[in-house]
Amino acid sequence: MIVALDHVQVAAPEGCEDEARAFYGGLLGLPEIEKPEALARRGGVWFRVGDEQLHVGVTPEFVASAKAHPAFRVLSAGELEQLAARLEAHGVAVMRPDSAEIPGTARIFVFDPWGNRVELVARDPHGVFI
Repeated sequence: MIVALDHVQVAAPEGCEDEARAFYGGLLGLPEIEKPEALARRGGVWFRVGDEQLHVGVTPEFVASAKAHPAFRVLSAGELEQLAARLEAHGVAVMRPDSAEIPGTARIFVFDPWGNRVELVARDPHGVFI
């Protein structure tokens, strides 16, 4: 039986590691975790996201994913806005969809250095916009 999400992988071009560390590690604040030795030679970088992981994997014929995306939860709408401001200060375009689309949810969309869509979301457990 499936009990949880273990990891999400996003694709990236060869040589992506420094940009991955700067975006996912630096701007989003995800701690890097060591890849198993047998997989490390393939390139890419892994990050911890709560109890789960984000894997940035090298794809030789890379094509960005403009629709499919990981969605990372933050604790509050205030923290989401702080993160949005930090991203914008570093030149990352932040898109803010209509907050009425999903009641009790504040969210933004950004794109990683290679054009993959990333969602950042804050939810109120009571369904009230926070």
